[in-house]
Amino acid sequence: MDGNKINGQEVTRELLEQKGYKRYRGENIDIYYDKNICAHIGNCVRGNPEIFEVGRRPWIIPDNGSEKNAAFVVDTCPSGALKYIFRKEDA
Repeated sequence: MDGNKINGQEVTRELLEQKGYKRYRGENIDIYYDKNICAHIGNCVRGNPEIFEVGRRPWIIPDNGSEKNAAFVVDTCPSGALKYIFRKEDA
């Protein structure tokens, strides 16, 4: 699954927030999560438990790994409950 797209189009912060995704901010990448469509497969926590840890609050800490690894793990989410947006240096 493309973690930075919905229906083939690149996601934006506004689109994700409108659809009910919650943003978890990182220095170089923001990760978004929609609990209503999560299938609880666990690819995220198995993929990088430093970034994704369900027993912790917040349960997603994007800066606990590289942005490339975070994007890779999000891309393995089969339900589309996780999305990401790389942050621009000037943002």
